[in-house]
Amino acid sequence: MKKLMHVVIASVCILFTVCSATAAQASEHNQAAFQNDLKAIAKDTYSYFSDYTDPKTGLTSDTVRLSNGKVEEAKHTSPTNISMYLLSTISAQEMGFISRKEAVQRIQTTLHTLNSLKKWNGLFYNWYNTDGSLKTDWGQFISQVDNSWLTAGLMTAGQAYKELYPQTSKLVKAMDYKTLYDPEVGQFRGGYDVVTGKLTEHHYGMFYTEPRLGSYIAIGKGDVPRDHWWKMYRTLPPEWDWQSQTPEGPTAEYDGVSVFEGHYEYKGVKYVPSWGGSMFEGLMPGLVLNEKKYGKNALGLNNERHVQLQMAFAKEKGYRAWGFSPAATPEGYSEFAATPLGTSGYKDDGTVTAHASFLALDYAPTAVRKNLDELSKLHVYGKYGFYDSVNVKSGEVAKAYLALDQGMIMVSIANHVKHDVIRNYFHQDPIAEKPLDLLKREEFSIK
Repeated sequence: MKKLMHVVIASVCILFTVCSATAAQASEHNQAAFQNDLKAIAKDTYSYFSDYTDPKTGLTSDTVRLSNGKVEEAKHTSPTNISMYLLSTISAQEMGFISRKEAVQRIQTTLHTLNSLKKWNGLFYNWYNTDGSLKTDWGQFISQVDNSWLTAGLMTAGQAYKELYPQTSKLVKAMDYKTLYDPEVGQFRGGYDVVTGKLTEHHYGMFYTEPRLGSYIAIGKGDVPRDHWWKMYRTLPPEWDWQSQTPEGPTAEYDGVSVFEGHYEYKGVKYVPSWGGSMFEGLMPGLVLNEKKYGKNALGLNNERHVQLQMAFAKEKGYRAWGFSPAATPEGYSEFAATPLGTSGYKDDGTVTAHASFLALDYAPTAVRKNLDELSKLHVYGKYGFYDSVNVKSGEVAKAYLALDQGMIMVSIANHVKHDVIRNYFHQDPIAEKPLDLLKREEFSIK
């Protein structure tokens, strides 16, 4: 009897080992297949930059819309769009779509144009025509957040291609962020209106929003003091009763600054809110900042929570797909969000955008794969990859491509399949290295 039991146990162990090995092989096969799918999407996505970047200036058109069989190309661009082109070109080379020689030539063309563009204190205007002239019919504004993205793109390009570093570093050094900083409040203004000669009335006070990248860079450059990092609101003060929730949490001290480490709660999960509750406010800075690695107790953990709660919000609403973030609509452009995740939440009408899924790749790859499969069933894929948005209630698709959103998709895929390649280049720059402890030290009250 004992001998029989030993035989049975041995057989079960062998079967378990075989099944485990088979499951592991299947998992590896699925992962490899997904990686190949992502690369195919990235290749289609980069073709947008190939087709709609002016070969003489290296400036990419802001938007392309397909309407009644016609292509409508918006031949203007922004500092963020320029950065997305730089980062996407590096990504394309790293994934093998273009040669290193072509990547350097493309970026060199853009750098030549950047040197000639009209600037204000080394900072770039918010809109230029793709021929290199200043676009003045939309005002003449200097944006903190848009310039910070261009700085990040230049820093990354200079590390990816060392022969370009003298040019990129010269441009970065000239970008004077202290001109947009309010030392009395310890926060950045939104920007500067060149026509009126005035800084904006509002500050970028919310920490978990896109402008934190500019704060990080400006500290690294030495343009603003380090304590600026701690003077942004994790949540607004509890007594500000107009916000969507009353935050709770302790007060901590960093570098002599008292920081209210507040949080909100949704579906029993704690998180630090963004302003509007959209995906790119929270996760876009992570395209270059390695918040998952260096901010495990703060920004990285909070990014994971926002991905989790975007999915929970979609489930609560009964939507077949998730991914809520500002995007093109059939009529124009609008802000969308998982509303509870914002201090003053943007609207939700069932509009979902693919770039939000790609931003979540490093936090929930299996869920992202399923979500992309679901989006594909809604006929949202075209020549240049995913169209910008679809309303999951009506099925209406915005057949548009935005340089901004194409760039987020490209860089997200490159970071995922090439092991943080864009983040690694960014963090190799001394400007990104200096403030690194700011990411590491903080603990949000969301564990």
